[in-house]
Amino acid sequence: SAWTGALESTPDMAHPKHTQAFWAPELETLARADLERLQVARLRKTLARARRAPHYRRVFRAAGFDPKSFASLADLPRLPFTVKDDLRSDENFPYGLLTVGRDRLVRLHSSSGTTGRPTAVFHTRRDLAAWTDLIARSLWMIGLRPGDVFQNMMGYGLFTGGLGLHYGSERLGALTIPAGAGNSRRQISLMKDFGTTALHIIPS
Repeated sequence: SAWTGALESTPDMAHPKHTQAFWAPELETLARADLERLQVARLRKTLARARRAPHYRRVFRAAGFDPKSFASLADLPRLPFTVKDDLRSDENFPYGLLTVGRDRLVRLHSSSGTTGRPTAVFHTRRDLAAWTDLIARSLWMIGLRPGDVFQNMMGYGLFTGGLGLHYGSERLGALTIPAGAGNSRRQISLMKDFGTTALHIIPS
């Protein structure tokens, strides 16, 4: 899309003159009919990509579903569900849902496994760039701007919350503090010392 191209070609996204890249009116104010056409086109592309994975080839075949036959949002009920057990079954874990070669993977994130085998999520460089752009746009939407001080109090590591929000905040141009979780006194000290204006945290 246009905004992704702008982000990729801009050397310093922190500069205020580039912040318009985080508001894409040509996409975010589409008429309903145009939005649905875009959704269908992108979903068809996603379904075609999914069919590269052994799991989805089996599932589509069993359901008699051909991604090329997806023509409108009215076809959504025809899609077979993906459930958590699909992500952690012996048949699929860990690589059975990949749609690219393992040589293209650059990062792994994982759930905590509190309800069973942890689910693994793999990312290519393109995935990480898209994720970063999405978070930057989301943070812009809620009011974060260059010049803000963003204190990220989420756990860094296998959990997605830490790094995901961190890179999005940096992309947007906010001063980002990778505080991590816990240590309340230290968190308060950081807020006071550096003038934190935005926090990312879960209540626990």
